[in-house]
Amino acid sequence: MLNLSNAQVPLLGFAAFSGTGKTTLLKKIIPLLRLNQLNIGLIKHGHHNFEIDYPGKDSYELRKAGANPVMLTSSHRRAIIVERQVIEEPVLAEELAYFDQTGLDLILVEGFKLERFPKIELHRPVLGKPLLFPNDDTIIAIATDAELAVTCNIPKLDINDPEQIARFICEEFLPSARY
Repeated sequence: MLNLSNAQVPLLGFAAFSGTGKTTLLKKIIPLLRLNQLNIGLIKHGHHNFEIDYPGKDSYELRKAGANPVMLTSSHRRAIIVERQVIEEPVLAEELAYFDQTGLDLILVEGFKLERFPKIELHRPVLGKPLLFPNDDTIIAIATDAELAVTCNIPKLDINDPEQIARFICEEFLPSARY
């Protein structure tokens, strides 16, 4: 498993190829978990050179001028933008060191599918992508919308039933989760 030395609460990933519906499903699961009085954090692996601000905004222009880090703050939220000195893929264990876990019960992780920590695989056979779970023993369940062509020795969930997936997280994953 992942070196969880920077994890103060359980982590659960949602791993799938692009276009499978990770974000769509998480948008449905998070409110259901909140109904169970769980405080949820989220780490999303963004691809490429994403921007959270844009040309013309003061924060963008100041960052482009060389300020690093840049903090945007208001009465509603705070964001800290840090330019990486070395351009390389982030490592989840390192990112956790920067993530405020105070008061959280669970951190959901979208992406980081090749790293070793508990994950639910999302799979839609119609997309023609290979299954991840046969080669990843950290996948604890698979959520799909069709029968699988291989034998599955982990729980199989319905990707179109967010309530079932939320129940699995609350009743199966969290009681035995280690961090």
